[in-house]
Amino acid sequence: MSHALRLGVNIDHVATIRNARGGDHPDPVRAAFAAAEAGADGITAHLREDRRHITDADIDRLMARLDIPLNLEMAATEEMLEIALRHRPHAACLVPEKREERTTEGGLDAAGQHNHLAYYVDKLGAANIRVSLFVEPDPAQIEAAIRLGAPVVEFHTGRYAHLEGEARAVELRRLADAAALAAKNGIEPHAGHGLSFDNVQAVAAIPQLRELNIGHFLVGEAIFTGLDASVRRMRELMDEAWG
Repeated sequence: MSHALRLGVNIDHVATIRNARGGDHPDPVRAAFAAAEAGADGITAHLREDRRHITDADIDRLMARLDIPLNLEMAATEEMLEIALRHRPHAACLVPEKREERTTEGGLDAAGQHNHLAYYVDKLGAANIRVSLFVEPDPAQIEAAIRLGAPVVEFHTGRYAHLEGEARAVELRRLADAAALAAKNGIEPHAGHGLSFDNVQAVAAIPQLRELNIGHFLVGEAIFTGLDASVRRMRELMDEAWG
């Protein structure tokens, strides 16, 4: 089913649980199918340089079996570019990556890394892979995306998710302004990071946004309610906010 505001479910942390013990369980590919059945419009997976959760074999199986789009999160490196060009997923989201971080913290500095990123944006785009830049909701980063010719930006919502009260309201306005600026300039705006049942609706109500990518919260909530229920509830909250 196609929704006005798409939900991409990130399955990385199903693989994190699997890798804690080794073996094959729980299987992130099985989780991808469960998420799709529950209302996900796409699946996101971050193949990190250190393979701490998703592995090359996971990407192989996702590409071979998945019926909904795969969004491959990746660092802008030659190794990851080669993997993306070999598999040709629907989308590739370029993200910052530090080896010691527990999760992706903050957005990519597209403005400061223009010359480095241009090569990867061009190569991925030439292979008909939808390129997204994971950036802060900042006009300078949007302007950089315009110069790079990236068709999509995904705004980092981690700051919004961790703030409260008026500070959160200010950050929400920053997200809304950034989404409007991106859309005005022909760039499709997405958002993700730190979104939960409690904070998603205000973001989902931003009219220019076309996709939210959510993972850690949904996998965590699945421990208590099951992945099907957690994805369905997120889908319902997004649809209520959009409608």
